[in-house]
Amino acid sequence: MTSETITAAGAGTWQLGDLTINRIGFGAMRLTQLADGSPSDRERVTGVLRRAVELGVNHIDTAAFYFSPLRSANELINRALAPYADDLVITTKVGPGRDAAGEWWWAEPGRLRGQVEENLRQLGRDHLDVVNLRVPRRETTGSIAEHFGALAELRTAGLIRHLGISNARPDHLAEAQAIAPVVCVQNPYGIGSPAEDHAFLDACGEQGVAFVPFFAIAGAAKEAGVTAEDSPRVRAVAEAHGVSAAQLRLAWTLNRGPHVLAIPGTGNPDHLVENIAAGSVRLTAEEMALLDSL
Repeated sequence: MTSETITAAGAGTWQLGDLTINRIGFGAMRLTQLADGSPSDRERVTGVLRRAVELGVNHIDTAAFYFSPLRSANELINRALAPYADDLVITTKVGPGRDAAGEWWWAEPGRLRGQVEENLRQLGRDHLDVVNLRVPRRETTGSIAEHFGALAELRTAGLIRHLGISNARPDHLAEAQAIAPVVCVQNPYGIGSPAEDHAFLDACGEQGVAFVPFFAIAGAAKEAGVTAEDSPRVRAVAEAHGVSAAQLRLAWTLNRGPHVLAIPGTGNPDHLVENIAAGSVRLTAEEMALLDSL
């Protein structure tokens, strides 16, 4: 595949409510700083954002808490892409917050409106396309009804167009859907995830809810952005398709179902092209079964 033919449209499309998006998007988490903690180059990362849109990306995932001492992901997006294209969908998330020193806190329901308004201000928009309620710890979090209900009220008020949940369980999805429509579930997921995560992904597809993996490439390394040594099976399938192991991991998630979206993030223009190219990799049933067993 030549660079001239690489486009996010190669992964196909999905409907987030009434919004049509290409299934391979862009995650903004890595825009603000390098892996060693030093500030990103502003011109380089704004260039990556513009290049992503040129290559057909029309779904960007961000959050107001994606910031470093010198950079804010939302404000970088605003600088690079405003005025926004009509078809550009920006998804953000609320729940977690960070103070100026970077210390984390979790919003009570009454503080969610302030978080939504902060995203609006930073992005320079009058509404948010999709807002995900981020669950602190899906293993231990109980009811999310009060928090999700607060966001549903903001949706009714016109500040939010569509709602999703993040880091959630099947019972959280059922609870949220009883309050307002849920268009997406954004959870950690990738090759090697446990059986219950595979089942939740499949259940989302049966309900017409998009499943949006994060850490699909990084796996257990999470924010570090690298996986442990890839297994021989991952390397073998990657080599058969002429792609890297990271591209193969991304392609595998997209091949898990037409409702699966991808939001790989990078501040590197070469990695951007590689990530988008992964959206055109089609795996056979035998290859999927081989990788599913890991």
